[in-house]
Amino acid sequence: RDLRYVEERIRRAIPVSAADHPEGEVGFGSVVEVETPEGRRMTFAIVGEDEADVSQGRISWVSPLAAALMEARVGDTVAWRRPTGETELTIVSIRNGV
Repeated sequence: RDLRYVEERIRRAIPVSAADHPEGEVGFGSVVEVETPEGRRMTFAIVGEDEADVSQGRISWVSPLAAALMEARVGDTVAWRRPTGETELTIVSIRNGV
């Protein structure tokens, strides 16, 4: 059963190149450094669902945080809606290619 699951995931996979994404804009494969209003900095890599590991700073492209960051540019402030309330994050840097 597990093998069929993995084979199907591979069959449906869509290769994505960070080079195809506009430079300086957050997208799939980007590594993004953000800053909270309190001055705390965090870095996240936007990856596929199977690669996500929050403890390593790797977030799924379908997560609420990744959705808030997508298409933002350095200097932009985005709203991240969390269960504990909304917070703003300012994009400090973007590096394409995990």
